[in-house]
Amino acid sequence: MNDLRQLRHFVALADHGHFARAAEAVHLSQPALSRSIQALEAGLGCNLVDRHSRGISLTAHGRLVLEHARRLLAGSHALSNAVSQLGNLASGELRLGSGPYPAARLVPQAIGQFAQRYPQVRVELLLDNWQQLRTRLLNDELELFIADTRELHDDPQLRVEALRRHPGVLFCRPQHPLRERQMPLHPSDLHGYALAGTQLPQTVAEHLEHLGGSQGLSIQCDSFMVLKQLVSSSDVLSMAPWDVIAHDVQAGRLALLPLRGLRPLASSAYGIVSRSGHSLSPAAEQLLQILREQDRDSEIPELP
Repeated sequence: MNDLRQLRHFVALADHGHFARAAEAVHLSQPALSRSIQALEAGLGCNLVDRHSRGISLTAHGRLVLEHARRLLAGSHALSNAVSQLGNLASGELRLGSGPYPAARLVPQAIGQFAQRYPQVRVELLLDNWQQLRTRLLNDELELFIADTRELHDDPQLRVEALRRHPGVLFCRPQHPLRERQMPLHPSDLHGYALAGTQLPQTVAEHLEHLGGSQGLSIQCDSFMVLKQLVSSSDVLSMAPWDVIAHDVQAGRLALLPLRGLRPLASSAYGIVSRSGHSLSPAAEQLLQILREQDRDSEIPELP
C-alpha cells in the first residue's frame, strides 16, 4: 500500500511538471522527491512519468493514478477535518460551492451566520455552475453545494434538497429604451438588445430559444456581480430570480421589464446538493441548518 506522502509528491510533480519546482513546493530536495516517485512507481508496478529535458509528462498510467490520487488525498483531508470537529467546532474547515444566483444572496447570508457562531472554522467557497460543482463534489473537493438543481434530481450519486422557489424576471437599467414600450413586452421586442445570463439548464435554454422568437443568450457569464454591473452600465438585458435583484429594484439601481411567458421559465430551482450515502462533517451539518433557516425566514419584497 502506497502512503499518502508519495501520492502528495506525485500530485505536486504532475501540477508543476518539473522535478525541481515540485520539490521546492513540497519542501524536499530534488533527489528525495525523485526517490519518492520511484518508490511509488515500484509499488504500483508501472511508469507514471516520462522524463525529458524540459521536465516530465504523465504516462497513461500516470494520468489514471493522478485522478485517483486527488480523490484519495481529498478524502483523507475530509476525514481528518471531520474527526477534528467531533464534539466542538473550534477548528477545521468547511469547503462548499455555490451557483451564481444563490451566491448573490442566500449563501453569503448563511455563511455570515455560520461565521458568527463558529469563527474558528475556516470556510472555503467556490463559485461555479452546477456542472462543475457536481464534478468537484464527486471528487471530494466539496462537501456540499447550492445551485440550480433542474438537471440533478435524477442523479443517483447525489442527495438533493429543494429550496424555496422565486419567480424569474427580466431586468435592465432604469433608463433603458424598452421601458418606454407598452407592457408587457413581447419576446420580439427584445431583438436588437443583447441578453446576458449565467449558464442555463438545457430545459431553460430550449424554452428561451422558442419563446416567441427570442434569440437566446448572447453573453454568458457565471458571475452575477458582473452581470448586474453590465446591465446597469449598458442596454444589455438579463434574467434572474426575483430574490437576487429585489433590493436593487427597490433602490432604483435596476428596473424590471415584464415579458410574456418569462416568469415560469426563469424561476429559481435552488437546492442543496451533497453526495448520496455520505455523511456530512459537523460544520457542514451546521451550515445546512443555517441555510434552511435563511431560506425559510428571509424576507423578500413582493414582486411588483
